Amino acid sequence: MTQSLELLLDDPLDAAVRAQWAALSAAGLPSQDRHQGETNAPHVTLAVAGAVPEATETALHALAGRLPVAIGLGGLLCFGRRDGRQILVRSVVVNAALLEIQAEAARLYAGLPGTDERLAPGRWSPHVTLGHGFRPDQVAAAIEALGPVAEPHGQAVSVRRWDSVARHAWLLGHN
Repeated sequence: MTQSLELLLDDPLDAAVRAQWAALSAAGLPSQDRHQGETNAPHVTLAVAGAVPEATETALHALAGRLPVAIGLGGLLCFGRRDGRQILVRSVVVNAALLEIQAEAARLYAGLPGTDERLAPGRWSPHVTLGHGFRPDQVAAAIEALGPVAEPHGQAVSVRRWDSVARHAWLLGHN
């Protein structure tokens, strides 16, 4: 069971990522575009836990009040999986405000069951996922399908909570 805390992007950044999802899908490659659930949206994960108590949930609303925060998309990265496949992502260009929000999220989730040490301050690799399950030979095709990668800037405008068991998402703040 995963309870994640995520930043959602403003409309222009969301559209830029969705256009990349569509390009990958049109090329027959793995893409987040293939996930048709209503909660599927470009996002940046701040923290995860197995369960989030009500007191933490309340504190998260204050965190959401710190938005919007500037955010930019950087270059393409691949994260390896144990099965040898790759996850293709866009890196997120960090700034002091974004790092502060993520550090506070990590602090609020500290000690909760099921946290992920890769999301600890100083270890966090902020990104937006483009697709899961790329074979190594598909990565070059993905780069070709995406063409020149612009580095758009905008804002993170909402904090969303996602419950993977209930398959339910809700906004904690929206500006």
